[in-house]
Amino acid sequence: MPPVFAHGALRLYLLALLETGPKHGYEVIKALGDRFGGTYSPSAGTIYPRLAKLEEEGLVATETDGRRTKYFITEAGRSELDGRRQELADVEDTISASVRRLADTLREDIQTNMRGLRADLAATAEAARTSATTATFRSRTAGYTPEGQRILKEAELMVQSFRDDIRVELRQHGASHPLTPVALETVRAVLDQARISIRNSLGN
Repeated sequence: MPPVFAHGALRLYLLALLETGPKHGYEVIKALGDRFGGTYSPSAGTIYPRLAKLEEEGLVATETDGRRTKYFITEAGRSELDGRRQELADVEDTISASVRRLADTLREDIQTNMRGLRADLAATAEAARTSATTATFRSRTAGYTPEGQRILKEAELMVQSFRDDIRVELRQHGASHPLTPVALETVRAVLDQARISIRNSLGN
């Protein structure tokens, strides 16, 4: 994977983040992750040494905030930014292009996954129709046969298991990485398409 930031670009972008207001190191890391839509999460080992270097150069200063350190840009840091606004704009363009590429990749992945899901649902629907035929279902108004009840219960358990598994995965992910708008829209799109496919498979 190529570096996310070209040489010197991260240093410049850190100054830009601090220009919006003082931040703790964690807030700087979170702001970077948010800017990339959650696709890039810099490590503390990447950010803190660069902040320390900026402080050595007099571009950033620190103050103690309880047990944490807060970083803020100095006048020298603002002058540095003012002289490199075009470079900063180029960095922003690069970030935007990276996020767009991710969105395109996600859409392609969703389309591929949905094709596979539709094939699986079609196979499941065919198996259900075959089971219904061999079990000689009565008319719907006459109620379910024992076999029909078994199939319905199995389908409900499948849906419940899927729901529980996804909730666990979402919570585990959210514990370390906040859910991004891109991820939320991905979940929404997948569930909407799954709902449509399942309804179509029921043959109503």
